Amino acid sequence: MNSSLRVGFIGLGSQGGPMAHAIIDRGFATTLWARRPRSAAPFEGSADIVASPAVLADAADLVGICVLSDDDVEQVVLGPNGLIEGLRPGTIVAVHSTVDPGTCIRIASALAQTGAEVLDAPVSGGGPAAAARQLLVMVGGDPITFERARPVFEAYGDPIVHVGPLGAGQMAKLLNNLLLTGTLSLVHHAVKLGASFGIEPDALLSCLQRGSSRSFAVDMYAGMRPGLGDPASHVPGIAALLGKDVRLVEGLIGEKSGDGALLTTAAEDILRAMIGTRDPHAG
Repeated sequence: MNSSLRVGFIGLGSQGGPMAHAIIDRGFATTLWARRPRSAAPFEGSADIVASPAVLADAADLVGICVLSDDDVEQVVLGPNGLIEGLRPGTIVAVHSTVDPGTCIRIASALAQTGAEVLDAPVSGGGPAAAARQLLVMVGGDPITFERARPVFEAYGDPIVHVGPLGAGQMAKLLNNLLLTGTLSLVHHAVKLGASFGIEPDALLSCLQRGSSRSFAVDMYAGMRPGLGDPASHVPGIAALLGKDVRLVEGLIGEKSGDGALLTTAAEDILRAMIGTRDPHAG
């Protein structure tokens, strides 16, 4: 393992925070920036906390970004006092956020003048997987750059998969979330069908969670079923997160919609049930 790499990290939320802790625990010299100082407070004494992304960029060989949206990523990289103002030739910018593949390509184009290199490396598994150092890391970009970044990714990722050129990591993550959402829809309809035959939903779900159809989606559906259609529950929040990615992938498949129609139709169906409205774009 090459712990001589200096690592910068931006985005210290429920997933990014454990990722930053993992980087520090692996022995990498780590520099952090957070929009909210309280997010960086737990890292005082174990990492350098700096005043801007530009300062962070100048101190790092690899910068990981784990913020919420496309706009957030672009602001951190290209905005005032952004990474672009401090990056050096050869520095790697790894976008761990789930965003439009085109956002990563635009950023790479904008950063070409600095000599920095971009990888899109969205992750799956959430905070618990990050804490366990078992995030799935899906990486798009130059294979040589990927190998340079691998030691850092190994701090929090297992497995780490190079899936193709820049943007392919984002597409893999979006397809993963589209399939998850579509599978939730299939579970939903299986439970409704079972009820029509007099099978109590919780009893059927107990069977599905232990039978040959068991999956992460079945477990997730069992946890959220009591809140379906209830605006006061946590389910509309889940729908908003999944819906963001479904919208993205629907726009990207475009003319290939024939290949994705089954998945997108199923996904929209469960999103309607989750938010309790016939408008899948609400909430």
